[in-house]
Amino acid sequence: MKRFGWILLLLMAAPHAWAANKKITVQELNVLLASMQQNKKTDPEVAEKLTQIDLTEELTHDTMSKMSGLVPGSLTGAELELLEGKTSFLAPPPADLPSAPAPDAAAQKAILAKAMDYATKTYMQNPHLSVFKSTVRYQDDARRTGVSEAPTAILLNGPMQLFDRHIEPVEMDKGIEKAAVSRAKTKWGENGRISEGEPGFNLGAVVGEASAMGKFDWLRWQTIDGKPVAVFSFAVDKKKSHFDVSYCCFPDASVGGSTAVGGHTVLNTNWVPFKKVVGYHGEIFVSPDSGAIVRIITNAELNPTSLVTKEGRRIDYARVVVEGKEYLLPRVAITLVEAVPNGDRENAVYRVRHTLLKAVYQNYKMADAH
Repeated sequence: MKRFGWILLLLMAAPHAWAANKKITVQELNVLLASMQQNKKTDPEVAEKLTQIDLTEELTHDTMSKMSGLVPGSLTGAELELLEGKTSFLAPPPADLPSAPAPDAAAQKAILAKAMDYATKTYMQNPHLSVFKSTVRYQDDARRTGVSEAPTAILLNGPMQLFDRHIEPVEMDKGIEKAAVSRAKTKWGENGRISEGEPGFNLGAVVGEASAMGKFDWLRWQTIDGKPVAVFSFAVDKKKSHFDVSYCCFPDASVGGSTAVGGHTVLNTNWVPFKKVVGYHGEIFVSPDSGAIVRIITNAELNPTSLVTKEGRRIDYARVVVEGKEYLLPRVAITLVEAVPNGDRENAVYRVRHTLLKAVYQNYKMADAH
C-alpha cells in the first residue's frame, strides 16, 4: 500500500514533533520555570517553551500545585495540565517514592490475593449508578510540510491543543461504565476526530486474566493520596485476552476517488469502525491492607501498521459516598491514543495523530434517583 511509503518518507524527511522535543525531569521543569520567571518571561513565552519539552517522569497533581507560584498565567497553566495528562502513565521521580524495601515473596503473594478477591468480588458488588462525566480532548495540531497542497502532502504534528470539552450523564453498573448514546449529528471520523473508545473495562476481568497468566511482577511502592500502595506490572497474551480496542471511524480503503464540490475536492468515503481484541500489559496499584485497587493502567499491544497504533488507559478510583454508603469508584480516566485518522487510502493525507482524553466523574447517584 502507498501508506507504508509515506511512513518511510515521513521518518526520513521529518522526525515526529514529540520525538524532537527536549526530554527533561520534573525537577528540571521546576528549574526551567523558575529561570523564566527570573527573566520576566511572559505567559505566552513560557507556554510556548513548554510545548517544546517532554517529561521523563510523572508530573503529579500535587507537584504541579507546588509550581503554581512559577506560573505566569492561564496559558502556562493549561500547558502544565497537558503535561500532567501526557505523563500520567510514567512513574513519579525517584525522590517522591517511598524508601521502604520491597515486600518478600510471601507478602507480595498475599497482597495480590487480596487484590484478586477485591476486583472479582467486592468491586463487582457496586450498585447501578448514574454519574456526570466531564471530558476534555487534546489533539495534535496539524502543520503542512513544504508548499504542496496536493492530497498526498505529508502533515506534521504540531503541539497538542485543547480541542473540546463536554459533560454527559453516564451509568455505571457493577463498576463498569456503560456506553453513552451519542446525540451528535456529525459522525466520528467525518468531524476529523476519532471517538472516545470503549467507555470502561471490567476491572475483575482484567485482573482475573492477568492472574490466570501468572505474570504479576513487583515494581515499587508509591504514595497516592498520602497512602502507600503496592505497584505490580502484569501482562496478558492475546490468546487469553478479552480486551477490546474500539474506535470510530476511519475511511474504508476500498473506496477511492474524489468528487469536485464547489471548487473543492471531496474524497469519496465510507467510514468504518476499528475494533480488535488484543493482548495488553500494564500496572495495578493496590492498597496492601485491603487489597483495594486504587489505580490501573493498561497498554494495548497493537500492530504498528494498524489504523490505531497505540492505546494507553489509566483509571484512578476514589472512595465515594452514595446514600450514606461508601464505594470505591472511578474518579478520573485518562486515555492516550495514537491513530492514523485518514487510513491508508492512496489519495488521503498520511498523518499519525495523538489524542489525549481526560474524563472526571462527579456526582454519583443511584441510577433510579437521577
